[in-house]
Formats: sequence, structure tokens, C-alpha cells
Amino acid sequence: MLTNVATALIGIGDMWIVGQLGSAPTQGAVDVGARVFALLFTAMNFLKTGTTGLVAQSGTRSGAGEQAATLLRGLAIGMAIALALLAFKPILLPFLLDALGAENAVLREARTYATIRYWSAPGVMLNLALIGFLIGQRRMTAVLVIEVAYNMLNVGLGLWFVLGLGWGIEGVAWSSVIAEFAKLAVLAVLVFAGETARNLSNTIRQGGQLSWSKLAPFLSVNRDLFLRTLVLMLTLAALTRISAERGPEVLAANGIMYQLFVLTALLLDGFENAAQVLNGERFGAKDRKGFTAYTRAILLRGIGAAALVALFFALFADPVLASFAATPGVAAITFDLAIWLVIIPFAGVTSFVFDGVFVGASWTRAMLLSMAGASAVFAVSIWLTWHLGSHGLWLSFVIFLLVRAGLQIALLPRLMNRDFG
Repeated sequence: MLTNVATALIGIGDMWIVGQLGSAPTQGAVDVGARVFALLFTAMNFLKTGTTGLVAQSGTRSGAGEQAATLLRGLAIGMAIALALLAFKPILLPFLLDALGAENAVLREARTYATIRYWSAPGVMLNLALIGFLIGQRRMTAVLVIEVAYNMLNVGLGLWFVLGLGWGIEGVAWSSVIAEFAKLAVLAVLVFAGETARNLSNTIRQGGQLSWSKLAPFLSVNRDLFLRTLVLMLTLAALTRISAERGPEVLAANGIMYQLFVLTALLLDGFENAAQVLNGERFGAKDRKGFTAYTRAILLRGIGAAALVALFFALFADPVLASFAATPGVAAITFDLAIWLVIIPFAGVTSFVFDGVFVGASWTRAMLLSMAGASAVFAVSIWLTWHLGSHGLWLSFVIFLLVRAGLQIALLPRLMNRDFG
């Protein structure tokens, strides 16, 4: 949970720093730019989650050698994706900025931010595989230290570049690029040392680990995770697109709300990470009783944590939102929407936990189906609640989270009987 909160600071820090400039279009541009990289980079988060689940399963089924082979495949695929993203940058970047509805001053600022930050793609892709490997091995303390240091470096550089040197939105982008590659250097030193380095060297000498027969299971799991994440990112992008059509202040306000939702989701995703590892280990050992017990225990603790998050926002939402807002108009809009910060933790926690359970068991096709079904309901809800403005957007999003959890619960018994008997 602490690691995920540290991860959330990157977007929250950027939004807060730019808010100090007092420009709603600039703050909206950071939200648009961040959503571009949510589509490009977060859609590739399967490299982390897929690696975590397979490494955890291998720990109880095949041992350290197979864990190293999983890491090798993750790194190879991550680098291939990064090179493809860079090659298609001239096409992808203008298309995504246009798709998110950025115009005029917002578009100019968003283009500046995105053009610079795009170059962090290789670091992001390799870091996803390396972090997934460490989580799958239960090395969470190391991950926590690295994520905290990474975000402190990013925020520190952002403050210096933007408020100290006066670089504006360019400073926010450069701080992200520098911090990403610094994180890669530290992860490489940590992972490629000791037993892991020896196992990786032995795996490479054996050869054939990147053959189609070896890559196919890894790609199958990650294909479903990629498509599932892509559907989620398109759903979230709809929030930005619709907000952009309603003016810079609405865009900035919903951008702040979105970043606080991300903070909530990543905090509660600590339980998802736990489920990926613990349920993955029990799945690898074919221990149905342990698998069920972990699912129940993690879900109950997740609901308890959601209640604490909701209580925090019930008490402190207004001062938190005011500290982010670039203008009084943006602040007024966020105050009106604050109730959703209390509701969202309860709506989302069950689907977050079941995401981890499904990843741990490699039930990725079922994850994709539940995400697609919930997104279809979201689209209908957006249409029906259009007259409610931003409240309609967040109501639709809450419905999306609840429907996804309901579909996951409905699929669980059949999946359990199929794989455990």
C-alpha cells in the first residue's frame, strides 16, 4: 500500500506543482498529457502484473530458474514495445492529443509536455518488468524504497525546474524523464546481482527462452491483460474528453478529482498486489483451501481500508482540493464534486482485490470479459446521465466499478471449479 501511494505521487505532484502557476489551461494540459501516458504507458502495465503473477506461480511450482526466464521474457517484450512506441511517436502523439479533445492553449501546453515525456518510454517499459519481478518474489521493501526515492526525485526536480528555474510545463515533463531513468539504473543494480544474475545467466546460456513455444504462454496472459487495461484506459480517457468539451476549468477540476481517484485506487491496490502474490503461490501449489482463505481475508481487509480512505475524504476533502486548484473557479467545481471521493473507495475496492486474485491465477481472459462488460454499461450510463454534468460522469464511473466487481464475483465459482476441481 505504501509503495502504491508513492507511485501515485508522480501524477499528484505534477498536478499540485502546476497548480501553483495559477493557470487553469496549463493545469488542464497536464491532465491531458498525463492521460496520454495513461493510454500509452499504463496500458502496458501488463508487463508488471503479468510478470508478478507468473513469477509467484513459478516460486511454488518450478523454482528460481523459471522466475529468471519469466523476467527475461518480460524485459525482451518491454524493450520491443518501447522501440515500437518511439518509432510511431509522430503518428501516436498527435492522434491521442486530438482524441482527448485538447484545443487552443490547452493543446499547445499538452503537446509541449507530452513531446518531452514521451522519451521516457524505454525506462518505463523495462521498469515495469523489473518491478513485477521483485513483487513476485515478495521483495516489497526494496520496491517501496525505490518508489519513494523515485517520486521524491521527481517532485524535487519538478519544484526546482518549475518554481525555481521558471521552466513551466517543460520542467514538469523533464523531471519525469530524468526520474524514470534514474529508477531504471537503481533497479538494474538491485535485480542483476547475486542469485538472480546467476540464474539469468544460466537461462540465457540454455537458449530457447525467447522461442515462440516459451513466449506463447507469457504473451497469452499479457495479451488479455493489455486489452483489459486498454479498455480501462479508454473508459478513463472518456472522462477527460467529455471534461475538455466543457471548458478549461471543468477539465482542470475533473483532472484533480481523477488524480485523487488514482491515489485512492493505488492505495487500495496494495491488496491487489498481495492477492497477485499470495493467491499466485496458492494457485501454483493447487491449494484450493488456501486460495479461498486468502481471497476472503484480503477482501475483508480491503473493505476496512476503503472505509478509512472514505472517512479521510469526508473530513478533509475541501482543504485537499483547495490546495490543488489553480483558480477559485476550479476550486468551486471540485468542492461540488467532493462527495464522489467518499463513494469511490467503497465502489472500487472489491474489483481491485479480484483483479489481484485473477492475475495470480492467470484468469486474464475472465478479467478482460468483466472489464468489457462494465465498460459497455459505462457508455450507456454516460449517455443517460449527460444532463447531470460532471456529477453524471462520476456517477457513471461508480456504476462501472460496481458492475465490474459484480461480473468478477459471478465468474469466480466456475473458474475455481475448472482449475481446482
